[in-house]
Amino acid sequence: MTSLNFETIFQSKIDDETKIEPKDWMPDAYRKTLIRQISQHAHSEIVGMLPEGNWITRAPSLRRKLILLAKVQDEAGHGLYLYSAAETLGADRDDLVQQLLTGKAKYSSIFNYPTLNWADIGAIGWLVDGAAIMNQVMLTRTSYGPYARAMVRICKEESFHQRQGYEIMIAMAKGSPEQKAMAQDSLNRWWWPSLMMFGPSDSESTHSDQALKWKIKRKSNDELRQQFVDVTVPQAEYLGLTVPDPALHWNEARDHYDFGEINWDEFWSVVKGNGPCNRQRLQARVKAYEDGAWVRDAAIAYAEKKEQRKLAPEAAVKAA
Repeated sequence: MTSLNFETIFQSKIDDETKIEPKDWMPDAYRKTLIRQISQHAHSEIVGMLPEGNWITRAPSLRRKLILLAKVQDEAGHGLYLYSAAETLGADRDDLVQQLLTGKAKYSSIFNYPTLNWADIGAIGWLVDGAAIMNQVMLTRTSYGPYARAMVRICKEESFHQRQGYEIMIAMAKGSPEQKAMAQDSLNRWWWPSLMMFGPSDSESTHSDQALKWKIKRKSNDELRQQFVDVTVPQAEYLGLTVPDPALHWNEARDHYDFGEINWDEFWSVVKGNGPCNRQRLQARVKAYEDGAWVRDAAIAYAEKKEQRKLAPEAAVKAA
């Protein structure tokens, strides 16, 4: 059977909503696209632990500490699910991690912004996790089976994270004038980076068309961004906070909110490594990797020793 026939069968499965599984034939470009997307997603979950982990010991109550600790732990688990999904495509986890540590691989630009006060933890849960859910719910129906199944659990946990963040914002916005001012300040700083999370505009996105055809993605960047704005603006109004966009208004004809132009120069600068915390984030990950070398070495040594003990009786039997 020719490669053209394989591709026809492959696309027919995609069109029929049949999941592609690890042992199925797939185009090299499909495999490569998935490895890139899934690994970037995994890196984002791991790096995303840092802005919030910074506040675990400084959370305002024991309850808040416990909730935030559980959330950061969830993010670590999400990264592990996703690295495992990438491995089903033939990717090597160590190689993926090295690509992150050397700066070769990208992760979500949102995590290169600092968390300056406690309200930022609420804003991250509300806006950042809210934007992530908007994208990730779509991925529960992505065409690659292991990725879709991993996203089911991830989305359930991210939904809790979003509610937890919004609950913090409610407490801040309905609190003292100083607390409400902190909440507004956080919204001011996190609004535009959250809109950037959906990636470049459709006209500038180099992968979107093919990803949509293969149903890796179900909606374009701009569609998801519009959906996020439409859902989130009423939430801000409920809080009594002002979205920092003078151009924002409801368009009756479109039945959507119109909003201002994103600062794409800032977006690309952060993507290229020039954001407020790019260097800090990578330095933290490199240090964690180096500090954890003894754990990895011990685990490998234990596994080898266990395997040797397993083989020893078999060798003795053969010798007899």
